[in-house]
Amino acid sequence: MDTRQTAPTHPMSGMDAFGPAEIAALVESRGVAKANAPFVATFVLGVLAGAFIALGGVLATVIGTASELGFGITRWLSGIGFSLGLVLVVIAGAELFTGNNLIVMSVVSGKLPLGRLLRNWAIVYAGNLVGALSIAVFVWLADWGTQDDGAVGATALSIAATKSSLPFWDTLWRAVLANALVCLAVWLSTGGRTVVDKVVAIVFPVSAFVAAGFEHSIANMYFIPVGLLLERGLPPDPALEGLDLAGFGTNLAAATIGNVIGGAVLVGAVYWFVYLWPARDGS
Repeated sequence: MDTRQTAPTHPMSGMDAFGPAEIAALVESRGVAKANAPFVATFVLGVLAGAFIALGGVLATVIGTASELGFGITRWLSGIGFSLGLVLVVIAGAELFTGNNLIVMSVVSGKLPLGRLLRNWAIVYAGNLVGALSIAVFVWLADWGTQDDGAVGATALSIAATKSSLPFWDTLWRAVLANALVCLAVWLSTGGRTVVDKVVAIVFPVSAFVAAGFEHSIANMYFIPVGLLLERGLPPDPALEGLDLAGFGTNLAAATIGNVIGGAVLVGAVYWFVYLWPARDGS
């Protein structure tokens, strides 16, 4: 008789990534947990997410400064750097408004009232704003823009001026596409079982939206305010026309609406329809 004991199989052994239907179920259940989380914890995690996304913006700006690699490659490399933000959100743990657009799946499944979704979005959005603005203030106080003989600051000003000068509808439609890609990044990372899985899943969709010039509301909570701070004390410059609080407000409104459409409708509602609606109806 063989009395040898067999070591228990590790729970991750032989497992591949979660499939789309499994991801849908995970996103739905996590959405309920997120929406029912305590106010203070949700807000603090929102502040962290805003700061994380802003740090990605800091890195993207530096990468894009004085590059001689050409427009497309430079934008794509900047996008890879910007991916740092969502990597930190997903791996370290934080609450990001644009990613939380996927909580809509829990609402349409009937597992969460609409009021809880709107509560989460409001708390997280406010926290994201505080976090992003804090990084803008910190880098301004640190004279961060003076690096490379002021070239880093010039790049940051150019980014801010371009974004704040975009027409409302251009910003909105670019924001639809941006958050479709961001939510797909969150979706893909949910399917991963390891840190490496999740990082790789995030980098390509996020770098794609940055390279394509799409608009992300939380990123713009950093990019435009840091430009406004760097602009203080500078002589009038026609190239910076439109870089003001009004331009910031218009951009943020359009980007927020577009992000909700792209994330909640084009990703959340579509995947709910495909994977969760038939299960709910028993079909």
